[in-house]
Amino acid sequence: MEKHCVIFGNNIFSKSISSIEKVILVSLFFFGSYVGFSQKAVEASVEKSVFGVQVGPIGVWAHNELKLSNQIALRSEIGWGGVSSAHIEPLIALEPRWYYNLNRRANKGRRIDGNSGNYISFRANYRFFDISEAENNNQDYLILATSWGIRRNIGNHFNYEAGLGVGLGIRDEEGKEIGYTTIFNLKIGYRF
Repeated sequence: MEKHCVIFGNNIFSKSISSIEKVILVSLFFFGSYVGFSQKAVEASVEKSVFGVQVGPIGVWAHNELKLSNQIALRSEIGWGGVSSAHIEPLIALEPRWYYNLNRRANKGRRIDGNSGNYISFRANYRFFDISEAENNNQDYLILATSWGIRRNIGNHFNYEAGLGVGLGIRDEEGKEIGYTTIFNLKIGYRF
């Protein structure tokens, strides 16, 4: 049996250590090192301000995301879009986004620049007149929807977004019309 010295402060204690105790001590040392390193998690944050343009299957948009907290950004958007090429409408939108997985992405070494991550949002979208309907071009349309989506970077300035959501659509056509609506989002963009 070997004798080892264990030093605590200025005191030296002699103690016999068995093979099992050695395995336990070595395991605790390595596990403790792993836990110690894993506690140095990066506190990830959305960017202070992100400005860009995006195009989708039907539409083009300019947007800005303003940081409200480490994980929440307020997205404002203006553009032209619609449900088909026959119905193109000018629109404005306001959308607080909660980027819920930024810390996990940063800890795994994945990119979070340009607010690249998964998000949950509440979107208020106001569509003005429909340019395809000359006789009914005063049909305003408000959409209030909750959605889930992702944004990922392609290189330094390009990105893509995809998302799904559900909400209420409110149309002002000789009185109020309210109905359920779905949101599908697929865009490719350039970040300045």
